[in-house]
Amino acid sequence: MKSYHLTYGGGIEGLVLREHDIPKPGPGQVLVRVRATSLNARELMILRGDYPLPVKADVVAVSDGAGEVADTGEGVTRVKVGDRVGASLFPLWLDGPFSFDVAPQIGGSLDGMLTEYAVLSEQGLVQIPGHLSYEEAATLPCAGVTAWHALTGGRAPAPGDTVLTLGSGGVSLFALQYAKLYGLRVIATTSSDQKAKQLQALGADEVVNYRSNPDWHEAVRKLTNGRGVDYVIEVGGAGTLTNSLKSVAVQGQISWVGVLASGEPLISLAALRSAFANLRFVAVGSRAQFVAMNRAIEANLLKPVIDRVFSFEEAVDAFRYYQAGHFFGKIVIKLRE
Repeated sequence: MKSYHLTYGGGIEGLVLREHDIPKPGPGQVLVRVRATSLNARELMILRGDYPLPVKADVVAVSDGAGEVADTGEGVTRVKVGDRVGASLFPLWLDGPFSFDVAPQIGGSLDGMLTEYAVLSEQGLVQIPGHLSYEEAATLPCAGVTAWHALTGGRAPAPGDTVLTLGSGGVSLFALQYAKLYGLRVIATTSSDQKAKQLQALGADEVVNYRSNPDWHEAVRKLTNGRGVDYVIEVGGAGTLTNSLKSVAVQGQISWVGVLASGEPLISLAALRSAFANLRFVAVGSRAQFVAMNRAIEANLLKPVIDRVFSFEEAVDAFRYYQAGHFFGKIVIKLRE
């Protein structure tokens, strides 16, 4: 079997393909034949050397993946050989709030999914929706679960509420799709007229071009008759958070799911105070949230948005394509059948 390994802070040039013997699962472990993986912002953070959680030396890359159970170790009861499964990014986080006790994460302190076979804890595995291909299911563990947690993990959304999504990355597109399942109105921001059309086709009710409207919070306020939005799915840094705080309604909710921008000034306390809103940080989600999300996806036959699929041999090219940023949806790496 083959797998891609990386060095923390080593850049894309540090991705190395290695050959190994196929491992045997131990007690409570499962051997998964990986069929597809997908890339997330965390992968680029690890390669840059600014990921906030521990990364072990020579780790097998990438947190997200889906495949079939090839073998099980002693005592495994949750899955069986032949099951189609995905792996929770935090396999110890089964339910409840996040804590550092459950912080070990796939593709960081634990080996990842950019490999032909992965040994995983049975506790972190979930059955993937039956209508999804492996390529589609591989997009769910990080971006899909993060968006679900961001939208549903705090104050419960109600039909007629308005949610603001930023850009066209994986988390934002999943959040848009989930919001429509809940009957929410969606205002999205984007950088181009072409992407605006794609967002509208996916269900966005209004789209604001942030390049032609640098003070896009004013457009958002106008679209909500001055009230502001009930939810913001915030995926940027201090630059976008400032405008998000100016876009949210009094007692609205901003779910801050990560910092994709760097080198920005810190947000001011005055900006936080003046928003009179709830700011919550979202760190992906638990296995219970993964399961709940999958139920909603399967019940509504929702399909993830995939921009491009690369072969396993083209994995380095996939990373470069993702780093360039000219995509709409998820970047997937497919392994041979």
